[in-house]
Amino acid sequence: MKCVKVPLRQINNTRIKLMSDGLMNMEYRIKTTDEFGYIPITKDIDGYTIEDIELEPMKKVPHNFAEILEDELTHDEIENLKTSFDTIGDIVILEIPDELHDKKQLIGDAAYKFTKRKAIYMKKSAIKGTIRVRDLEFLSGVDDSVTIHKEHGVRLKLDVREVYFSPRLATERKRVMESVKDGEKILDMFCGIGPFPIVIARNRNVDITAVDINEAAIKYLNENIKLNKLKGNIESYCGDVREVSKGFKTEFDRIIMNLPGLAYTFLDVAVDLIKDDGIINYYEFSDSYDQGIKRLNDAAGSAGKKVEILNTRKVKSISPDEWHVAIDAKIKK
Repeated sequence: MKCVKVPLRQINNTRIKLMSDGLMNMEYRIKTTDEFGYIPITKDIDGYTIEDIELEPMKKVPHNFAEILEDELTHDEIENLKTSFDTIGDIVILEIPDELHDKKQLIGDAAYKFTKRKAIYMKKSAIKGTIRVRDLEFLSGVDDSVTIHKEHGVRLKLDVREVYFSPRLATERKRVMESVKDGEKILDMFCGIGPFPIVIARNRNVDITAVDINEAAIKYLNENIKLNKLKGNIESYCGDVREVSKGFKTEFDRIIMNLPGLAYTFLDVAVDLIKDDGIINYYEFSDSYDQGIKRLNDAAGSAGKKVEILNTRKVKSISPDEWHVAIDAKIKK
């Protein structure tokens, strides 16, 4: 490799000059000895001492795993490939368009190489059923679907094949936690593995009742309670919250309803269980807030109560015309 040979004390100024003139070969590392530096160049240059030196190539770091596939996929295929993915602990879950399923192994291997995570899976279905899981296909790495995900100082153990968990709600969980005051009695009606309860109870001295119909989710919630140092207390129940809640002897200061596809069907239960001036953190899929606000008002009105809307926000995009929306509502007699 052709190199400019300069004394060590001149290497930095020479490097900057060669880079600014577009003459430095950026594909190789600069080599130094006790006295001299050797800077790779793209062509002979007058005014410098030029020597042919063996240099170490620079390691190219791809900006996304699509770059690794440039020799395998066409430009249009790469454009259609969703380079965003969910990272849950040391597991990556990809969403690959149908038209690229015949290249799924190449894509999975590229994602494994790029992310250096334990396992790469591909979504095979939408979230389905009462226990809210999706089919996954293993692509690359080690086929081990159990992991520990970390966020906001907590550890959340889960099996991505057995439970639903979205790392994209981390900011929302922190926002809700920051609105909670010590001493609150909280009900999470659809708690999953417990991300809301664990994040809240780690930071606040509260009593949380956590319910989910998925036995695997409750199993991991109980493990996560032991896995984290909590200020508050969490009591878990497995079952349909409509039935489980019939045995509750208390009302709640706050109820979390993060089941955006079906939460509206449980609003009557929430309104019955909320204290006067209590807060419902309600979530649904919608193109606006109007539908959710109407549902809250209808449920409260049927119970002789009224609603004060405290806050609304878009949590994440589901499609160009639909959002995962959040509505914070105070329920009053």
